[in-house]
Amino acid sequence: MARQSPQRPDADEPELDDTDAAAAADEVEEDRPPADRALWEEVRIDPVEIALPAGTGFTLRAYRPARELTPTDVAERDQDDPFLARRQVVETEEDEEVVILDEEFAALSAEEDDEDEEKDAKRRKGKADASDEEKAEDDEDDSEDEDEAGDEEVPLFLTHKGRLLLFKTPESLVTFIRSGAPNDLSQLDSWNELSERLEPADIAPLDEDTYELDLVVENLRGGHDAWDHELLIEAGEIARDLAYALRLPAVLDMLSAGSSLDDLDEALRASVNGGVGGFLGRRRLKKIGAQTASLGWRTIVGKISAVVDWRD
Repeated sequence: MARQSPQRPDADEPELDDTDAAAAADEVEEDRPPADRALWEEVRIDPVEIALPAGTGFTLRAYRPARELTPTDVAERDQDDPFLARRQVVETEEDEEVVILDEEFAALSAEEDDEDEEKDAKRRKGKADASDEEKAEDDEDDSEDEDEAGDEEVPLFLTHKGRLLLFKTPESLVTFIRSGAPNDLSQLDSWNELSERLEPADIAPLDEDTYELDLVVENLRGGHDAWDHELLIEAGEIARDLAYALRLPAVLDMLSAGSSLDDLDEALRASVNGGVGGFLGRRRLKKIGAQTASLGWRTIVGKISAVVDWRD
């Protein structure tokens, strides 16, 4: 059979070189309307994309007053894995096993915190010497704090029985939502509306709702000069939300106020600001041990990965 000669462009149509073609593509990209956010704003739920060592998946997150929510039930999860609080084994994309030992991080943190023991002792002594009047005032404050805690908005994810549901495609996430399968977000009054109207094209997380936990440990291992401040700050935000929603007390403790990882987070936030605050933040960062930070985050990522239920 005779070989057909390639078609020539119409003489009336100008040929585009590579530069013109790229510019045209950029123009099309700019003209493309962004994903419609109207539905998400109405139901007050957001799509989230999370990258972990085992892969990247989509899920949902909402914020509501704590008093309106029933926390996820972790009884079955913890019963199935009695060693959850001590260690986790995470399967990476290369099928490499990484054993997470809390004791390693605790030991390193203890070494770094030795210099603060005297200050802590003084604070404890000061609290012990408080007068009866001060204690009564504290009790009143505690009561007010409980009321405020009930009104505080807390995170809730697409979870079930203590496990985070992550979907590898928008289509599989939408199929699950439409199926009526049990999950913790279904307690929200806007859930039915979402399940009726949601389409795969709506699963387009904003940049601020996209997290790369799979890159955190390697970035920290690169040393202070290589640390990606935005990456690490965002990782702290999603880790705290997941730890609260999934009821992971060990992770919450590691990120709690006064911990070495919380000091890292505060220093990172200060360093991105200008002026004296930014200068002091950068100085504080140089005093934070890269080994302790990377080991701590390896533990956190491992614990979160261990309670993920991957869905195709």
